[in-house]
Amino acid sequence: AAAGLSYVGAYVINTYKSYDNFLQDKYALLPAVIIICVAVVMFIIGLIGCCATFRESRVGLGLFLAIILVIFIAEVSAFVLGFVYREKVKTDVQGTMRSVFEKYDGKNPESTVVDYLQEQLHCCGVKNYSDWTTTQWFNSTGNNSVPQSCCQQEAKNCTGHLDQPQEL
Repeated sequence: AAAGLSYVGAYVINTYKSYDNFLQDKYALLPAVIIICVAVVMFIIGLIGCCATFRESRVGLGLFLAIILVIFIAEVSAFVLGFVYREKVKTDVQGTMRSVFEKYDGKNPESTVVDYLQEQLHCCGVKNYSDWTTTQWFNSTGNNSVPQSCCQQEAKNCTGHLDQPQEL
C-alpha cells in the first residue's frame, strides 16, 4: 500500500507540471506531498505491525492498533473536510481557469497549456464551448470560432466554428 501511495503522489507531482498555470495556488501540491508522507508513515506502521506480530508483543500490537485508529479518524476527518470545501475548491479552480482562458492568444505559454488541457480532457472551455465567446481572443479573431484544440479528435474537417457545435 505504501508503494502504491508513493507512486500516486509522484504521479500527481509529475502531472502537476502540465497544469501548473491552472493551479497557481501555492498549496496545489500539498495533497501530493501529504500522500507521499502518508506512504512513508504507512511503511513504518507496517514494519511496527510485522515486528509486533513476529515477536508476539502485546504492547507492540496495542501500539499498532492505536496507530491504526488514529489513521482511521484522520481519514474520516479528511473526507468530511473534502466534502465541506468541495464547492470552494471548484469555484477557485474555475476562477483560475477563466483567468488563464482570458490570456489565451494562441502563442503564449498559457495558450499551450489551454490547448493541452482541452485535448487531454476532451473538453472545450471551462464549462462548455460558449465560454470562449467572452474571451479577448474570440473577439479579436472575429471568425466566430474556438481554438482547434476544442475539436473532437474524430472530426476530420473541424474548423472550430460555432455553427458546427457537434464537432466540438
